[in-house]
Amino acid sequence: MIKSLYIKNFALIDELDVEFKKGLNILTGQTGAGKSIIIGALNMILGERADTEVLRQGSKKAIAEARIQVDERPEIKKILQDNGVEFSRELILRREITNSGSRGFINDTPVTIGILKAAGNYLVDLHGQHDHQFLLNDENHRKVMDDFETVKPLLEAYRSAYRDMADLQKDLKLLKKREADIREKAELHQFQASELAEARLDAEEEEKLTAEMTLLDNAEELDQKAALITGLGSDDDASLLNLLNTVRLHLEEIARIEPEFASYLEEVKTAGISIQETVRFTERYRSGIEFNPARLEELRQRQAELRRLKKKYNRSVPELISYLEELRSELSLAENFDVEIEKLENRISGQSDILRDHALALHEKRQEEGEKLAGDIEEKLKHLGISTPCFRVNVNWQYAGNGWFSLEGRPVECHMDGCDEVLFFISTNKGEDPKPLSRIASGGEVSRVMLALKSIIAREQQLPVMIFDEIDTGISGHISEKVGVAMRRLSSRCQIIAITHQPQIASQAHKHYRVEKVETGDRTVTRILPLNEEEHIREVAGLMSGEDISDSALISARELIEKSSAGQ
Repeated sequence: MIKSLYIKNFALIDELDVEFKKGLNILTGQTGAGKSIIIGALNMILGERADTEVLRQGSKKAIAEARIQVDERPEIKKILQDNGVEFSRELILRREITNSGSRGFINDTPVTIGILKAAGNYLVDLHGQHDHQFLLNDENHRKVMDDFETVKPLLEAYRSAYRDMADLQKDLKLLKKREADIREKAELHQFQASELAEARLDAEEEEKLTAEMTLLDNAEELDQKAALITGLGSDDDASLLNLLNTVRLHLEEIARIEPEFASYLEEVKTAGISIQETVRFTERYRSGIEFNPARLEELRQRQAELRRLKKKYNRSVPELISYLEELRSELSLAENFDVEIEKLENRISGQSDILRDHALALHEKRQEEGEKLAGDIEEKLKHLGISTPCFRVNVNWQYAGNGWFSLEGRPVECHMDGCDEVLFFISTNKGEDPKPLSRIASGGEVSRVMLALKSIIAREQQLPVMIFDEIDTGISGHISEKVGVAMRRLSSRCQIIAITHQPQIASQAHKHYRVEKVETGDRTVTRILPLNEEEHIREVAGLMSGEDISDSALISARELIEKSSAGQ
């Protein structure tokens, strides 16, 4: 239940703090007093769109906050825990609105507006002034059925199968388009594949070409330099090796006399070995130097060919190799498209059977729950002043020429929400056949059907709070009394907060509040006042007779209230 509501700097509300009670909480007040502003603030707390225009003039921030006592429902607990909010039996939902936007909080933890809305859906059902028109749109009738807990898992299973089928259909469409594109470009791709294949590309070839060309370009210089090095190891007395050998002999004689020369002797020996190895390597290398102008020209032509291909395709050599593989793959696919399409069509056929099974299960459950819903609504409408109601929920297959599966030879049209058309039919007069609710029901009848639906939803979903903003539209007199009685009975199952102008409904209140607009200084503000027993009687009397409350109105109001208390 909503324990309290705090609103600050919101439209006409300067600051408002009100506590609500269990049972039926009724809000009354003159038109324009601000009752709907309070409902609007509750709406935003529950994640509905926030308009910066609600900021009270001269204020920087508007605040709307509700303290809600909840049972330990696993759905709410999971939503909160998944978003880093600690669960408690008392949740504080808050919305702050500034000129730059709005923020949401649960138990002082910042959350997205989507999280506020997700949690609010399990806490409060809010019926606005125009929400009864929801039933006048045929497309919404299926949504009513799909809110039943027994229908939801079957709908989710169907949607999963639908998404899989949609993916396969998309793949088939893309494959056929690709087939057309490839066949259109097959000649070009065949030429490109042949050209690149004949080039015998190697990802490392350019580097190898550059290295070999560098050697061939510098063969003469390499030979000259190598000849100089090999000359150092000749038998000439002036050769470097002979000179080092002479130095080594002298150092050996000196080292026998002066040991400090021993380390230098070793270095000279090492140097001699290194130079000798260098000379031998250079001799071998020189013998392998290639003077081959023809090979050099061949390499230059190859390099020019690679540059041409790179420029033509605007790709590097490794990318050309990858492109060749793509071309080969596409050309291979072009030759096997019929096989690939057949494989995919076989998968679609199998998925079609799966989708049909889920659609049948969903269709049957909607029919089953529709029959129960129709019986429940008829029973409740009898208590709401329609003595011989006939309500029907028609669940029919939708057929189309391009359906994804067939029933009795007819293709069935599939959508994300199933393959059914769900329509509510009603007759409020004995002997009349039921006709579409959206075409024949009066405003008062639609309001009563909506109240009946809300009662069933409260039972099915175990919602702790229901809010009605003038659900009594289009009804009056003894029918209003019946609606009031129904709301009071419903309040034994969940807390109800309701705005009404009907004295018969207001008289049923467990707690009555008056919303009024007053002037303070140079400003107009809205305030809400909880009424005591006598004030409750006067307010109901005022709804009967207007501002000038007569004694007879007071007597009638007292009788209405006593009657409602006696009937609880």
